[in-house]
Amino acid sequence: MIQSHFPDLQLFRRGKVRDVYDLDSTLLMVASDRISAFDVVMAQAVPQKGEILTTISLFWFEQTRHIVRNHLITTNVEEYPAKCRKYAEDLRGRSMLVEKTAPLAIECVVRGYIAGSGWKEYKQSQTICGIKIPSGLQESSRLDAPIFTPATKAETGHDENIPFEEAERIVGKEIAAEARDLSLRLYQFAAGYAAKRGIILADTKFEFGIDAEGKLILIDEALTPDSSRFWLTSEWQPGKPQMNFDKQILRDYLETLDWNKQYPPPHLPQDILDKTAAKYREALERLTK
Repeated sequence: MIQSHFPDLQLFRRGKVRDVYDLDSTLLMVASDRISAFDVVMAQAVPQKGEILTTISLFWFEQTRHIVRNHLITTNVEEYPAKCRKYAEDLRGRSMLVEKTAPLAIECVVRGYIAGSGWKEYKQSQTICGIKIPSGLQESSRLDAPIFTPATKAETGHDENIPFEEAERIVGKEIAAEARDLSLRLYQFAAGYAAKRGIILADTKFEFGIDAEGKLILIDEALTPDSSRFWLTSEWQPGKPQMNFDKQILRDYLETLDWNKQYPPPHLPQDILDKTAAKYREALERLTK
């Protein structure tokens, strides 16, 4: 499914991957097979990507209930509101009925290794989101302890890293502190779980919302290859970028093209789509089986 189309349901928003429908008292989240690179959504789908992402999120929602409650109500289409059931075949396996919350206006990022935008900042100032980091580290080095590095939520383009003090200003001191503590606990639990399966959780992004009782709960997705950097422990070598269990195959291919990284996207060979899908399936198998 490249894009959901349910005329009888009210579309709330269409993200890069997920389509969200407003069902009055609840939301219906549908994970498509869309994939983006360099902030451009490709015109072709990655086979079964939405189902894989949904399955991984469901796994982690169940595994982390002892740390924080999440927004999941059910994935059983027969328990969805009646107006959804006519679309059962399209919804099964790639959708979740979830609670409505007031989402925090920050992304909650935890980094256990130095990579991505964190590596870029570290090279310039020896900091990540304003946090002073010891000198002498290489790209992909492990940090002494995981750090919480919040970011703004960008409607288009990249999220922007911000200092914790800015996160406090945006959501309030108490909420920021609770989101930080929950994020670190979730990361430490998931990193320990993944390590037993030969996988490094380099970093990850969580989203939280405030529920009807005023409590902070985990929302959106959780610990998927789209929101996390997963590396094979056996192949980890500090000093260079690592192979991720995500769309890196796609990004590497796009870098070989004469494409300006603007819309419209180039046509993708089927083997690139299939190889990308295989990486997502490998993450699913290694983490959840």
